[in-house]
Amino acid sequence: MSWSIADVARMSGVTARTLRHYDDIGLLAPAHVGTNGYRYYEDAQLLRLQQILVLRELGLGLAEIAEAVDSEPDTLAALKRQHVRLIGERNRLTRMADTVAHTIAELEGKTDMTVKINRPENLFEGFDHTQFDDEARERWPEEFEQSQRNTATMTSEDVERMQRELTAAMIRMAEFMAAGTPVGDLAVQAEIHLQYQGICRMWTPNRDAYKCLGQMYVDNERFKANYEEIAEGLAEYQRDAMVVYADERLGE
Repeated sequence: MSWSIADVARMSGVTARTLRHYDDIGLLAPAHVGTNGYRYYEDAQLLRLQQILVLRELGLGLAEIAEAVDSEPDTLAALKRQHVRLIGERNRLTRMADTVAHTIAELEGKTDMTVKINRPENLFEGFDHTQFDDEARERWPEEFEQSQRNTATMTSEDVERMQRELTAAMIRMAEFMAAGTPVGDLAVQAEIHLQYQGICRMWTPNRDAYKCLGQMYVDNERFKANYEEIAEGLAEYQRDAMVVYADERLGE
């Protein structure tokens, strides 16, 4: 079955003029052009148009969209990757909306405390960080004592700032994952380096300790749930990136 340019414009909300422009620049050619000069589109073109619109909503320019769509001949795989990005963006916007709603409620003096506002720091609320103390003390005694000393000097504002930084880092990693960026990519590893430097404000893990930390993000249900809240598979992606960093940058 084929659809005219007017049909596609009505279904998609994209103007006929825009569709003609997409054809002119090679982004979306019609399946065929009739003897009357009208453009007609089939299923493959509608699927491509959907990908174009998704990537446009994610903020990509037309040149970037063309490169992204053309680099992935498998439509299903492309849609799955875009779905991950959309879920991550949806969750990010939901958190932002909740935070703004909470601020509005506070300013109006009508905060409803029966509703748990999903502020970024609440991603880590309720964690029992001491459950790993015994293992850490046994395996890395010097690093553990260093961490304990540094933690003792932190104020509540320091803790909240650190939690916000952790959440922002998780979101950035989710964006890399959604874009299909390999964990060994320079940009991903630069982000991991920033995260490692943040950890070093508390203690300095060696190669083995840093790998164990990454594995804990996957194995511990509560840690993993926080990563999964941002994007499915993010805990594993974070761990794998940390393994690459540890092998390439850290000593024994």
